[in-house]
Amino acid sequence: MKVFITRKIPQKGIESLRAAGFDITYRTDPGNISQTDLIQKCQQVDCLLAAGHNLLDKNFFEACPHLKAIALMSAGYDSVDLDEATKHGIPVSNITDVLSNATADIAFLLLLSVSRKAFYMHKKILNDEWKDFELTENLGIELNGKTLGIFGLGRIGLELAKKAKYAYNMDIIYYNRHPNEIAKRILDAEYVNYDELLTRSDVLSVHANLSLETKEKFNKEAFKRMKNTAIFINTARGGLHQEQDLYEALTTGEIWGAGLDVTNPEPMSFQNPLLNLPNVAVLPHIGSATEQARDNMALMAANNLIAFSNQVKMPQILNLEVYQK
Repeated sequence: MKVFITRKIPQKGIESLRAAGFDITYRTDPGNISQTDLIQKCQQVDCLLAAGHNLLDKNFFEACPHLKAIALMSAGYDSVDLDEATKHGIPVSNITDVLSNATADIAFLLLLSVSRKAFYMHKKILNDEWKDFELTENLGIELNGKTLGIFGLGRIGLELAKKAKYAYNMDIIYYNRHPNEIAKRILDAEYVNYDELLTRSDVLSVHANLSLETKEKFNKEAFKRMKNTAIFINTARGGLHQEQDLYEALTTGEIWGAGLDVTNPEPMSFQNPLLNLPNVAVLPHIGSATEQARDNMALMAANNLIAFSNQVKMPQILNLEVYQK
């Protein structure tokens, strides 16, 4: 069975596929492949391992209806038209759990960095502006005993909540489609509605999937409802927040700070004015960027394809109904 891999992935994933008998073609060029080139490559293979952001829409599936299976090396799947995949009988899988700790660490890092204006103060050293200090300038805020609100309390959100609870004794509130009984039991987390999440959170961290329902959910109206002492954190998808509205909320004092590992659009321009604000910390989408997480992500994507080749249901299947057709 032939598989095309859209970019360089950890060797463990390659070795696993080869050991299972796959004939592998993969790109070594940096960056995402264009959809035109992706379609051309997929004409010659049976399966696709999509690493990075690849638009798998109606146009793609109509051009590649022969594909037998697709494995995403990502947790998010907002770039995939699952209805079209199912229509053509193509199972699609994603990555779950193995990147939860690494991404939660980044959310926690941003939370701390914003609260103490760490990125901004580091820039002062680089700009030779560290001469002395004033006792009333560049002050941060302490997190101990504050309220952490989580939008989308899944695996990543739960890991962040644990860190905040155990390290800083933060109260945990969250908004989900359904209550999370584990979070209630181990963290005494409180299930609240969306408006309560906005108005009560001292730190609001986003961990939901990007969808039509959640696209730019955090916009001018949302930021107005938040405390003017609140910190906004997004390590999920940049499309969940409206970036100009976020900038205005920060510069007008509607919220206190923001930490982003994802931006809207992405990548962010180096001239984006958010980067010059003292109470903002931005990272270039490195949530899962640890050796352990990336190795496990590659192995999980490979294992999904191997399961398919063995006529077994893909363990992390997204469109289960494809097996019921």
